[in-house]
Amino acid sequence: MSAATSTQRWWRACGWLLLGVSSLAHAQPRAWLDRDAISDTDTVTLNIETDAGAPDYAPLQADFELSGQTSSRQVQWSQGAVQSRSLYGVALSPRRSGVLTIPALQVGAARTAPLRLTVAASAAATPAVPGNATAFVEMEVDDDSPYVQQSVGVVVQLYYASQLLSGELGVDAPEGASMQRVGEDRSLVREVNGRRYNLVERRYLLIPERSGPLVLPGARFNGRSAGGFFDDLFGGDGRLRANAPDRTLQVRAQPDAAPQPWLPLHDLRLRYTAVPTRGRAGEALTVVVEAVADGATRAQFPELPPLDVGPGAQVFAEPPQYDETFNGSTPRLTLTRRYSVVPRQPGTLVIPGPQMAWWDVRGSQARTATLPDLRLVVAAGAPGTAPAPTALDTTSPLPGASAPPSDAVTVAVAANRPWGWIAAAAGFAALWLLTLAWAWRRRRVAAPGASHAAVGPAASAQMPSRGELRRALDHEGLDEIVALLGRMGGVHGLDAVLARLAAPAQRQALCDMQAARWSRDGGDAAQTRQALRRAFHDGPHWQPLQAAENTGLAPLYPSGR
Repeated sequence: MSAATSTQRWWRACGWLLLGVSSLAHAQPRAWLDRDAISDTDTVTLNIETDAGAPDYAPLQADFELSGQTSSRQVQWSQGAVQSRSLYGVALSPRRSGVLTIPALQVGAARTAPLRLTVAASAAATPAVPGNATAFVEMEVDDDSPYVQQSVGVVVQLYYASQLLSGELGVDAPEGASMQRVGEDRSLVREVNGRRYNLVERRYLLIPERSGPLVLPGARFNGRSAGGFFDDLFGGDGRLRANAPDRTLQVRAQPDAAPQPWLPLHDLRLRYTAVPTRGRAGEALTVVVEAVADGATRAQFPELPPLDVGPGAQVFAEPPQYDETFNGSTPRLTLTRRYSVVPRQPGTLVIPGPQMAWWDVRGSQARTATLPDLRLVVAAGAPGTAPAPTALDTTSPLPGASAPPSDAVTVAVAANRPWGWIAAAAGFAALWLLTLAWAWRRRRVAAPGASHAAVGPAASAQMPSRGELRRALDHEGLDEIVALLGRMGGVHGLDAVLARLAAPAQRQALCDMQAARWSRDGGDAAQTRQALRRAFHDGPHWQPLQAAENTGLAPLYPSGR
């Protein structure tokens, strides 16, 4: 074989190699619509031709419902090279009318060009007439002129007369307010204008963050029914679409004369659900207080004020119990708290009734919910059974009614002492002392660190986790966040938490949220909550505690001999 022939073959191989490499280069993807104008009840097909992989359809979901995705692949020889192209298709159903933009979609390392689609409004997209439509949506708001940071209940009702195969019901959150779905959907059956409808109720909680006009977008429903004889006969696709009209709320600013903390409510009632019938010095008495607030949630409602009994007794409060429901379209919070009161000495013990200041959003005035004082006659202490609570309904006056001046609930105490029970209790006390002495002698023999090893894991198991803290930062109010941080740091109250924290950014974030909470215009609650999440994203940073010196001796015994 001659040298010239070998050279020709080498150049020919290089040419084929270059052609193969050029065939691997990705061409620019091409996108087009089968139509440029449709109605809001029709669908349009978006086609994308590419050789760089499947496109990302996520940006389309803001304005369209996606269905019927297809793909096909074509391989052919062109000019001595292999070319492979893929064709992708997706059916788009517009969520609204107007001139919509098909955004640029990512396809491999390239992007498609944006497209324009004109969507005309049809009769099916307008608010449907109740009783004369296959499906219609209604939206109820419990207050059209709420105050800043007032809880507004929103109820969305979907009526549909035919069986649904699929559907989507929702409301967009307006600008300048936070909105979240609460509770579970309710399924009912109602008759409207002589026609039987299935009803789905969904509830939302809206909290305005600034004063002024607030446009609440109307609830919308997009779905597909099972169809019927006429749909099959005339080629109907069973699509259902219904929108509720937008609502404009006029949000009012916090009044200058409003009591602090700011608590806008429809109604607030306090009552005793249990009080003691007799009392002795050194024995715990149980008092249970219930608060029912219309127009509040757990995150907004402050803690019940403590029972101020003075130096004559000690008070131990249990954690409050919450129950959140709806009264029609208005949120309702029921808070129950149990107090244990231990008198220090015999005589008359006065427990002042708790009071809570709040703002009446209907009457636009400040009000105070009060309970009457409790006046107890306490006998001298003696071993015996603990006093039992009894139910007592002393509901506070409703808004507008005059509060009682100084009513009191007087509880008499029996004077007869049960001497038989006293003797039995003394015997049990003596046996308990003997058991305690026996246990102490066994402890002297046991290993010094055994008790600490047993207590440590139990204590750490009750410590709140970072996950609980993150959930509180996302959904709870400032009181719940401070209480959770207090349990994590072993302190109580906001001031103690601030003194215990070591990171200045975390202390500042708590102070900013406190300032936004009490500001008259509501502050920027969303921004302060976001700053609080950033500050505590890796948990609280505590200042180190001074550890006590371990001498190896049992407590309460001196180290010298």
